[in-house]
Order: sequence, then structure tokens, then C-alpha cells
Amino acid sequence: MSVETASGQVSRRGLLGVAGTGVALVALGAGTGRATSATAATPPGMAAQVGSRRKLGSLEVSAVGLGVQNMHRTYQTTIPDRAEMHRIIASAHDHGVTLFDTAEAYGPHEDERILGEATQPFRNDIVIASKFGWNIDLETGERRPGLNSRPEHIKLAVEGSLKRLRTDRIDLLYQHRVDPTVPIEDVAGAIKDLMVEGKVLHWGLSEMGLGTLRRAHAALPLAAVQSEYSMLWRGPEAEVLPLCEQLGIGFVCWSPLGVGFLNGAIDAQTRFAQGDIRGGEGRFSPENLPHNLALVELLKRWAIRKNAAPGQIALAWLLAQRPWIVPIPGTTQMAHMTENSAAAQVRFSQEEIAELNAAVRAIEVQGARLPPPVLSFSGVEAPTQELGRIPS
Repeated sequence: MSVETASGQVSRRGLLGVAGTGVALVALGAGTGRATSATAATPPGMAAQVGSRRKLGSLEVSAVGLGVQNMHRTYQTTIPDRAEMHRIIASAHDHGVTLFDTAEAYGPHEDERILGEATQPFRNDIVIASKFGWNIDLETGERRPGLNSRPEHIKLAVEGSLKRLRTDRIDLLYQHRVDPTVPIEDVAGAIKDLMVEGKVLHWGLSEMGLGTLRRAHAALPLAAVQSEYSMLWRGPEAEVLPLCEQLGIGFVCWSPLGVGFLNGAIDAQTRFAQGDIRGGEGRFSPENLPHNLALVELLKRWAIRKNAAPGQIALAWLLAQRPWIVPIPGTTQMAHMTENSAAAQVRFSQEEIAELNAAVRAIEVQGARLPPPVLSFSGVEAPTQELGRIPS
């Protein structure tokens, strides 16, 4: 098990909900220092949003979603109480969360089941996002080597997801990782067929190469791109976010709290249980942790300054970068869900967000964000279609 954070941490629960009394967060273009209002000029299909609602392409969702990835097993490898996971999901809905994100790979299969079980009473009030693309046995859920985005497999994978989610449609379906053996145009063709059948309403890509993103959007317009993005890893800022802005595609941040790091769940003495993926991430190695904790100290100072929790500051910072960014923090604790869902109400002035941006950029994070074998699946480009080949 992970070692608890040393004393002196800003209390998450002690500050819970206090940010909820303010007005909507000022949405700013990253690094511009210029406020973006709902009336400001934006690219086609990219309506600027402030407050509790945002747009992913034409799909409206809550400003903060809920990631349902570890509800079958936490990072520390413990098994959460299933009934409590159902209560957290239902309470998130009560707190105004409308975007619930999962994938066939989470479990595999089990987190889709948990989400489907929990959302039956309010299914029509929410947006369910799921993903396909890993090479997972459709019946047993066995994870096999590599990826599989063959069109016929996508369609069968979606049928399985629909059953586990107990629904007749997936509101937002992502390709989880780009298959280097299948042209993205073939993938788009399969998704289009599913859209015609009403089984998929919108689609997106996750951690793709830029060329593949352009080709996918040209073949079938995308609603969203999903990628890791937080104060701890700002990689999308260089090229992905500008391209999303150009194309009018929304952006969904997974791991917006740096797998617990940005809300103070990890300190310099933390060591990870066997099977905890964080133990293989260079940014959390004993030699890099002390340096990277400067981000946590920065968040603690801003939490005191804004009368909020550190995690709320981290989420509000993401929301302030673009008006079409939506973080999806995951949790297995009710108090953390309540805290996270209130982050959209933290207020920054233009001067404050410019100051915070500068402070974040001054801290150069050390260490890789993922273990090398996992990282190798990100930024992949799909092959081009063979001349004259008829997609399967």
C-alpha cells in the first residue's frame, strides 16, 4: 500500500465545497492572458463555454466529468465496495455531472458493468463515453497482446459494450489507441455504420498521432480527443490543443489530477504496491519525486489563497486553459467526487490565471509520465489505405 502523505498537507475534506459559492470560472486561452467569453469569436463548432456546461464539438456535457476506470480495482490494487461505487456514480449525477467515461479495457469489461448498473435510473440524463481498440477477447475479457481496430471487431466490441452498459447507444465512442495495422479511414467507416444504426452518437480518438487526427476528422468529424493532460504533464499544449482548436474538436483530460499526485496523495516517502502502475512511472521515482513535489507545494499555496482544495485548483487550472476542455477525474471516494465536481466554480481573475500559468511553466517536471511499454502506444499514426482496397 502507498504511504500516506506527511502531515501538513492541505486538508481535502476540510476545504470541501467552499469553492462552490463563487461564480463561474473565467475561461482563458492558454498563455494568452486574454479572457474568452461566450460571445468571443471561436472556430466553427467550438462554442465557448463558461461555468458548469461545455461543448465537445456539438455534444454538451458538464464542465467536469467522472472517470470510471478504477472502480473495479484501485491503483493500490484493493477492490472497492461495488455498492459504494454505485452510490458515487449516482451522487455525481446529483451534483450535476453528466459525462461518465469508461472503456472495455477497464477491468477489462468490469467498469462498464459497474457504470451500466449504476446509471439505469438516469441514463437519459447523461452522456456515456466508452472506448474500443485493445486486443481484448469479446467474451472472456482476456487481454491479449497488441491492438485490434479491424472494422468487424469494432462492431462486435460495441455490441458487448452496449450490453455491459445496459444501454442502446454510446454517446461518445473513442478509439482507445491507434492500431498501426488499420487505416483510420476504415475505423471511421465502421463508426459511421454504427452511427447509422443509432448505436454510436459521437466519436473521438485518444492519444493519437497528429496526422491520424487530421485524417480521422476529414473522414468523419470528431467530437473529442482524449489525452492525459494536467499540471504534471502538459504535452498536449504544444501541438494537440492547437490542432483541436483549429478543427473545432473538444478535449477531454484523463488523469487530470496526476493519478493522485496533484491533490497531495503522494509525497517524497511514498512507495507503491506491486501492480500499481505508478511504480513504473519515472516522474514518481525516488530521485524525481522531491523535485516534482514543487507542483504540489504550488497548489497548496493557491488552495489557501482561493479557499479551495489543491485538487480543485488543479482542475480549475485545466478549465481555464480552453473553454472546450473537460477533465474527467476518477475516484473511489465520495468526498473526493464531491470536491472534484465543484472545481468548475473556482474563480480566477485574468491576472491570477496568468500568474498561475507562469508558475506552472517554471516547474520542469522530471521523469516519464508512463512506463515505456505503455507510452509506446501513444502518438501512433495509422497506415494509409491501400490504393483501390475496399475497406472491410
